[in-house]
Amino acid sequence: MNIHVLTFNPFQENTYIIYNEQTKEAAIIDAGCMFEKEQQQLENYIEDNCLKVKYLLNTHLHLDHQFGNHFVANKYGVLPLASKEDEPLVDALPEQAALFGLSRFKMESQQLGGYLENGQILQLCGTTCQVIATPGHSPGGLCFYFPEEKILFSGDTLFAGGIGRTDVLRGDYRQLLKSIHQRLMVLPDETVVYCGHGPHTTIGHERIHNLYLN
Repeated sequence: MNIHVLTFNPFQENTYIIYNEQTKEAAIIDAGCMFEKEQQQLENYIEDNCLKVKYLLNTHLHLDHQFGNHFVANKYGVLPLASKEDEPLVDALPEQAALFGLSRFKMESQQLGGYLENGQILQLCGTTCQVIATPGHSPGGLCFYFPEEKILFSGDTLFAGGIGRTDVLRGDYRQLLKSIHQRLMVLPDETVVYCGHGPHTTIGHERIHNLYLN
């Protein structure tokens, strides 16, 4: 499985394109492309690599992770999949934008095409993806774990040296820590963690060095 990251919008959010080199089947995780230039970057990479977008997945639906959902849905005919618990954040996109002083920018929300839940198994890009519910940063936070690849997409649940903030948009600090300890720290140490912001890390490194978890 190939992984390409594009960093978008004022929040410097990581949008991931994952794909199978042979079949060219691709999935987009957290389409954060807010501006036309960013949308073009995403489109160019997909076209240059002859990819066929089959899935649009959301770890959660805070504004910076759903900015590009409407564009991707219109361009590639795939609707976003996310947790039902985060669905109210779709219609609340204008309120989220106002909270962060972004009301002057034009943005369109995109309704979900289906729900993802804890333990659900997806077959995509030639491998198996396990959905792990990790509420706390948002009520419907999800992580996507690829056991065969030893890869985890953590959204804003877990960062290199940190965890997601819980002081806005219905966050819950205790719940977040519980999610991380019970559902992420049980994964193998060598699992590479691709985060919603910043660099990647590993489960083993965070277990030892992340002060928030000790």
